[in-house]
Amino acid sequence: MDTTQLLKGVLDLAVLAVLRDEDGYGYDILRRLRDAGLDEVGDASVYGTLRRLFAAGLLTTYVVPSESGPHRKYYSLNKAGRDQLVRSGKVWRSFARTLDSLLDDGEIAA
Repeated sequence: MDTTQLLKGVLDLAVLAVLRDEDGYGYDILRRLRDAGLDEVGDASVYGTLRRLFAAGLLTTYVVPSESGPHRKYYSLNKAGRDQLVRSGKVWRSFARTLDSLLDDGEIAA
């Protein structure tokens, strides 16, 4: 199965989850997603997702000066983003349980 197609459907949720406990700038968020096991996530996809989530009112931003390069734009979850994370997390867990059940019923090995 092509994991890049699966990733397209859950990247918003993954980005919100990565920002749940700690703010981050674009490359940092990308690194944290990859460190979590989403190795195939693309740079452009993450940056596009951040812009879309910000435009949807789910993230706030602030700029932090850097002594070793350009200033960094940090993203953080706001109340709407936290609420969306909870809602989307419930939908994902329900979907995953359903799919797990289907796979288990068919005796498909993991």
